Amino acid sequence: QVQLVESGGGLVQAGGSLRLSCAASGSTFSMTAIGWYRQAPGKQRELVAAISRLGSITYVDSVKGRFTISRDNTKNTVYLQMSSLKPEDTAVYYCNVGRYLAYSGSYRSGDYWGQGTQVTVSS
Repeated sequence: QVQLVESGGGLVQAGGSLRLSCAASGSTFSMTAIGWYRQAPGKQRELVAAISRLGSITYVDSVKGRFTISRDNTKNTVYLQMSSLKPEDTAVYYCNVGRYLAYSGSYRSGDYWGQGTQVTVSS
């Protein structure tokens, strides 16, 4: 099994930046793919970005060019650097252990989720 803890959320003005962290424990981190999801009030949870155990990356179209996902296997941590934030980025952000499909460059969620961290972007 694996445990996930998100951190780094907060309140920021439109155009500002935040960096989220997802710390993992309980299994070999270097062997896992990690995805960042977000859920706003009244909306379904959506995939934002994902990174494979080998460093392959995918993003949802709405954040391309603004968000960067990365991982540090020595620290068992995945990061989501968010810049040029918009009010529509406001949501609770969750990380997830899943599977990265290299042939399609897509990510499929697994059963392990963190508790989430709130990101609020004011306008």
